[in-house]
Amino acid sequence: MISNDIKTRIVLAISGNRQNYATDAKHAVALGISTSVYSEIKKGNTEQKLSDAKWMSIARRLGVSLDDGAEWKIVKTPTFEYLTSQLELCRAKSLSGMFCDIPNIGKTVAAQYHAKTHKNVVYVDCSQVKTKQRLVRFIAREFGLNSVSRYADVYDDLVFYLRTLDHPQIILDEAGDLVYEAFLEIKAAWNGTEGCCSWYLMGADGFKAKLERGIEFKTVGFAEIRSRCGDKYNSITPPEGDERRKFLLSQAMMIAQANAPETTDFRQIARQSNGSLRRVHSLITKGEEA
Repeated sequence: MISNDIKTRIVLAISGNRQNYATDAKHAVALGISTSVYSEIKKGNTEQKLSDAKWMSIARRLGVSLDDGAEWKIVKTPTFEYLTSQLELCRAKSLSGMFCDIPNIGKTVAAQYHAKTHKNVVYVDCSQVKTKQRLVRFIAREFGLNSVSRYADVYDDLVFYLRTLDHPQIILDEAGDLVYEAFLEIKAAWNGTEGCCSWYLMGADGFKAKLERGIEFKTVGFAEIRSRCGDKYNSITPPEGDERRKFLLSQAMMIAQANAPETTDFRQIARQSNGSLRRVHSLITKGEEA
């Protein structure tokens, strides 16, 4: 059962997210609710308006915690600052790019925060929408467009709409999880929005290996995708060795210091995490032992 306090937090998050959409109707579509229910919730009328499952879905989408613990603080780590500057530059100039680096350094948090705080920016977790249809329909819905009609119409409407927006940007996280047909569809949508939409692909080392393997075997589409991203795999983590360990530990220290309870030794948490930011989160929120 979703408590009224949590519903209030979700409504506040909905209100904050509204600025990223042109109309209430488009925001309602993106949230997956009707305009009439959206209007009621906007007024603060939450009783029996949505199922608990829908409340949880909206909370997850907007990053609202369902427990009573302290809100997790966003920290401007070197990874956060680097990715933010990359995304800002690409969005402002309608350029495209790629970021390929090791896991657990804060890529996803930085990208999600950027999308949350900028109008006409959509974040996509490609591991959840691996096929071309699921990918395109998801992006269309996130922009507040109809995503359930004939696929060709959804695709055409999305490309047309992107060309009308002010500096739209699509961030494709875990891009290496996409099936081949989805990559081809990205290339097609890229061609249809060239010069007016920024596409930014993110992933770990496996994504880079997948692209390079496709290029080596001359698989259609892979060389074109890399070319459209400037033929460059951006990263921030130093090579293996002491420099990398110091970098990862310093980021873990920053996150732990900002989020650990005052009675907890944040330095010990950072050391126990071995530089993994996901491990830092688990140690603090779940009290796990090293």
